[in-house]
Amino acid sequence: MPAAADTLFTALADPTRRRAIFERLSRAGELTVRVLTDHSGVSQPAVSKHLGVLKQAGLVHDRRDGRQTHYSARPQALKPLGDWVTLYGAFWRDRFDRLEDLLDRMDQ
Repeated sequence: MPAAADTLFTALADPTRRRAIFERLSRAGELTVRVLTDHSGVSQPAVSKHLGVLKQAGLVHDRRDGRQTHYSARPQALKPLGDWVTLYGAFWRDRFDRLEDLLDRMDQ
């Protein structure tokens, strides 16, 4: 698996924070760190740290406006995840087809 895909999977491995932040940005559009921190249940430094991991994985984009940084989701960065699921979906379909053939031969 390419290193970029590994970084993507690592970034999304934290369900309660990183995935939640990415999902919120995907739904709401561009948001500041402060807005993301409000009602998140975690501190501003923690949110900033999670955003840094998401940015490193290419999942978010940041834009400076004065003293504030605005973040937006980059859903196209999920392509390696989709590619991986497609690859293994085909792999498992093939395996189940082979198993079905074997079971049919065993019944005869």
